[in-house]
Amino acid sequence: MDYLDATLPVADRVADLLARMTLAEKVGQMMQLSAPDGLKEQVLEKHVGSVLHASPELVLEAHDLTDQTRLRIPLLIGEDAIHGHSFCDGATIFPTQLGMAATWSPDLVERMARATAVEAAATGLHWTFSPVLCVARDLRWGRVNETFGEDPFLIGELASAAVRGYQGNGLADPTAVLATAKHFAGYSETQGGRDASEADLSPRKLRSWFLPPFERVAREGCGTFMLGYQTIDGVPITLNDWLLTDVLRGEWGYTGMLVTDWDNVGRMVWEQQVQPDHVHASAAAVRAGNDMIMTTAGFFEGAQEAVARGLIAESDLDAAVSRILTLKFELGLFEDRRRPDLATMGAVIGSHQDLNLELTRRSLVLLRNEGLLPLTGDRPRTVAVVGPLADDPQTQLGDWAGSSGQVGQMAHGQPRAMITTVLDGLRDGVPDGWTVTYSPGAEILTHEDDPEGPFFPDGQPRPQVVAPAPVDPAQLEAAVAAARDADVVVAVVGDRIELVGEGTSTATLELLGGQIALLDAVAATGTPLVVVLQASKPMVLPPSALGADALVWAAHPGMTGGRALADLLLGRVEPSGRLPISFARHVGQQPTYYNQVRGQHGVRYADLTQDPAFAFGEGLSYTTVEYGDLAVETPEVTADDVVRAHVTVTNTGARPALETVQVYVRDLVTSASWADRELKAFTQVELAPGQSARVPLALPAADCTIVDAAGRRVVEPGGFELLVGPSSRPRDLLRAGFTVVAGAAS
Repeated sequence: MDYLDATLPVADRVADLLARMTLAEKVGQMMQLSAPDGLKEQVLEKHVGSVLHASPELVLEAHDLTDQTRLRIPLLIGEDAIHGHSFCDGATIFPTQLGMAATWSPDLVERMARATAVEAAATGLHWTFSPVLCVARDLRWGRVNETFGEDPFLIGELASAAVRGYQGNGLADPTAVLATAKHFAGYSETQGGRDASEADLSPRKLRSWFLPPFERVAREGCGTFMLGYQTIDGVPITLNDWLLTDVLRGEWGYTGMLVTDWDNVGRMVWEQQVQPDHVHASAAAVRAGNDMIMTTAGFFEGAQEAVARGLIAESDLDAAVSRILTLKFELGLFEDRRRPDLATMGAVIGSHQDLNLELTRRSLVLLRNEGLLPLTGDRPRTVAVVGPLADDPQTQLGDWAGSSGQVGQMAHGQPRAMITTVLDGLRDGVPDGWTVTYSPGAEILTHEDDPEGPFFPDGQPRPQVVAPAPVDPAQLEAAVAAARDADVVVAVVGDRIELVGEGTSTATLELLGGQIALLDAVAATGTPLVVVLQASKPMVLPPSALGADALVWAAHPGMTGGRALADLLLGRVEPSGRLPISFARHVGQQPTYYNQVRGQHGVRYADLTQDPAFAFGEGLSYTTVEYGDLAVETPEVTADDVVRAHVTVTNTGARPALETVQVYVRDLVTSASWADRELKAFTQVELAPGQSARVPLALPAADCTIVDAAGRRVVEPGGFELLVGPSSRPRDLLRAGFTVVAGAAS
């Protein structure tokens, strides 16, 4: 059998195997089902090509069952290894993807993905459903935490790094795992922040903001793309021929595998109601070019019945099956299934905590500091730690991390001993003679049954709904008493996993439960106050937080979050995180992203400001950095040239800094409406106290594009401004002009 001959070209092996397969085997190869639902039926009766949510024990069972099949086609083992090997007991859990984005460091993101791949591969995993390339717009959306933020350029830089890390030195590397670019495309452009709602996007708008990160990783070899849940202009992404065929496979030449999100094909029947039954839905999914159908069990009978009725031909499945088999051959799975290895698991699972701590420290964003931080050891102090999240280890890990609810076998969460909470970090980290007290002071929420019933129409359990917890006067007074008796208060507030994630968008952005009452009360004591916002996304903060002596954002900082925060508060590391996303002042501002299209009347509402509380790119250090002497060295360029410039940055304070120099471009006059400014480059510079650095800047003029009214991405000749500084706020940016001319540069 030629397909078993590893010396033959992959294409020849695929063709030989495909010719041997029955219709049922082809249909099965296009299916991915959840392993805990019954492997024997899935492998022996439905011939599935892939399983997910498989523990190492289930992975071994699945491979043993595959050895009993006629053709012994290996399985692809997939899992949501999102910010670490999410559902592996004792794996390294890093900050959420939004937290990683606050590092503005492709290097750290690539190293995180490489570490995750090493841990995942040891457990038999071949494929991770990561990274997310969605552009975060409405902060109410439950999946903001899974994104790299609001800017397409930053997303592209970090997502590309993640793909490199996951896929390593090539798929033949036994520690490589397939990356997944998701959710293709426009999934984050929601109605009212509601997850999976209709995305109101024109092709031009898609090309302008939402497609560029996907195009980048498609051309760079990301192994798989996952399709979003939503519809655009009434068409489910699963059936969007323009996106899947014309753009992805046509314009971009993408040859990798497409996988639907969870039950996309079934949802066309029971949720979107654009298909009458699984037979028609299966036929439509095949015709549209889908490859792997995730967790739609009815596809097995539906696709075969569609062939029997003549809705599709058996040959219509061949392209999809060929792409799936190609990946399996390229991974070498016919020669080595990459079964879980207990010895390797013992050596590598959870072994990347040093990297985790480095990344987490860099992910923390100091948003306000009125001279309180860092807390110095010049005299003994009492630190009152308050807040419901100060010692909540599983919530600190965020979504897709064990007890976040996606898989039953991890309901217990990750091992408590591996997680350092803020309370742990301060107790372990304060100087000798200091005292750390603790009083939670408030609760966040309570649980109620969903009035729609315990199950969704497809049989999946509905999560309970949440209600704000009432203020507990006794609990609040205990925290106030602790604050009065302390030299400084560290209040840790934010959201919980019930307010985060897929299907869990929020109508508000305010702190829930007794948290605002707690902040107001401890602020009223007059004791210096540090607010730590441990939240999956930007939240609308009360005056007691916005006016605190110090404010730090930690976007669910993972296992080492408490130690990293203690190190920052105590001055053992320098704050260097920068916002990958803007903070609203009130929920009515949505959306608040910085690169909005020019042209509205005025810059405020009649009753409230439009100015964000904190803008994309912002973040403080324990020193001050000044920018000066911005100069463009190439004032006139063609679209084929490079815009070259330089800027001087100077550390004018007494502590070292890692400064993120941000480069934006403004096209002064455009043929179609466009953003006022766009991030086009950034670099990070280490500065000792008093040190100045002349930072060279190089920007291809070919990147100074707009998407014109005809939907073409072009560089339009004319005047531009180079904007350089520490954030996206206009007041923070130096400006220098340059001109793009047609033809050769002068």
